[in-house]
Amino acid sequence: MRPRFIPLLLLALAQGCAPTRPATTASPATLEQQVFTAERAFARTMADRDHAAFTRMLSDEAVFFTGPAALRGREAVAAHWKRFYEGERAPFAWEPDTVQVLESGTLALSTGPVRDPAGTIVGRFNSIWRRESPGVWRVVFDKGQPVCPPPSR
Repeated sequence: MRPRFIPLLLLALAQGCAPTRPATTASPATLEQQVFTAERAFARTMADRDHAAFTRMLSDEAVFFTGPAALRGREAVAAHWKRFYEGERAPFAWEPDTVQVLESGTLALSTGPVRDPAGTIVGRFNSIWRRESPGVWRVVFDKGQPVCPPPSR
């Protein structure tokens, strides 16, 4: 009896130690829509001038590329971005136009235009979102870049 018990115990331990992905029953289209919704809500925090809501949408491990050194951690990102939430008018706005979600449903990329107050496209953002629990996505990485002006004729 003992020899049978040991392989079963080892199998149970191995299964318990194996890396797992958060289970998802949501379809890829549903997950993609969740990320579009999350990104739009994230952008709305700027329009609404709601820095606290912006901060809640950041992962604890958020990394934002802003200049020569990346900002690391929710608190550092929130502190740096607070200045963009001061004043009555938002200095810029963004909206997603593309979202891709991994098959595992754990990470997603959203990207889209960044506009100045006049509505002119001045850049593009790229955000990586992590699903932290069912239906809850938070920004892990964010990087924007300016757009090249069209060639003059």
